[in-house]
Amino acid sequence: MMYRLRNLRGPAVSSMSTMTTARKRPAHDPHLAPPRGANVVPIRRRASAGVRLSHVRALEAEAVQVLREVAAGFDRPVLLFSGGKDSIVLLRLAEKAFRPGRFGFPLLHVDTGENFPETIEFRDRRVRELGERLLVASVQDSIDQGRVSEETGPRASRNRLQTTTLLDAIAAHRFDCAIGGARRDEERARAKERIFSFRDEFGHWDPKAQRPELWDLYNTQIRPGEHVRAFPLSNWTELDIWEYIHQEALEVPSIYFSHTRPTYTRDGMLYAYRQGQTLLPGETVTPATVRYRTVGDMTCTGAINSIATTIPQILHELAATRITERGQTRADDKTSEAAMEDRKKAGYF
Repeated sequence: MMYRLRNLRGPAVSSMSTMTTARKRPAHDPHLAPPRGANVVPIRRRASAGVRLSHVRALEAEAVQVLREVAAGFDRPVLLFSGGKDSIVLLRLAEKAFRPGRFGFPLLHVDTGENFPETIEFRDRRVRELGERLLVASVQDSIDQGRVSEETGPRASRNRLQTTTLLDAIAAHRFDCAIGGARRDEERARAKERIFSFRDEFGHWDPKAQRPELWDLYNTQIRPGEHVRAFPLSNWTELDIWEYIHQEALEVPSIYFSHTRPTYTRDGMLYAYRQGQTLLPGETVTPATVRYRTVGDMTCTGAINSIATTIPQILHELAATRITERGQTRADDKTSEAAMEDRKKAGYF
């Protein structure tokens, strides 16, 4: 306990002799006492000194720091916003990092033309509410310009074509950092990513040439034509994301909750049926009560059978699952053992 001498003829003043003694012996030493006969008043320590952040709030603080590092270290950053749960959390973190000012970057969505309508509606409405700038890079434009060739057949998907569209948008706007919502728990290749993941002048990623990030220090030095992908949510899990959404009372698209929609089963996964969809022999369209764990291109994103209509129910459901969201619902990750890593090396998200 530290003490302060009371001067009977004036305000309380610190005793030099007491302070000298305090330097020689720990302040918590029970034998430390004021000078004999002194009129003393104990100095109480603040109760908040021992308060610790919860797990989710610690993740929030780390992510806000990363966003501010991006704004300070790069000239032309951009935040990838699809309307999915991870990018919704990124927007809230950006609000906490920069409000009441504007974000230090625009938003960018790579639109395949085959996204869920509920997600596109939510995306546009959320951007209007925030008053921020949204850029949309269209895969259809890349097809029309001859930059990519559209796949054909019943298993055709535009998902893989997004890489060229994204790299073209980065080059056209001269972005030097793209902020994404990828998490290490999603897939093995993403577990290799650093929080600041370097890309060469071709947009390629080399998992063996990543920069060290000791003591949360990030290297933002790049040459013209190169860029960095920043992942503020790297250390989050799917459960963390939903706990944060619950704590912050964030709105998410309706497809994340249980609903009934026409579906068909292919390769063990439930897909949403859309007008004009080509079915394989033996496949039929049936209504099913489902929800989506992840949002992507409709052609490669599967649903799960679920009755969860509230966030607490989703949290309870996730606590019992042992399959990652991409492992359970993304067909593009099942084409080979290294499917995601191969796409990332070529410039994928």
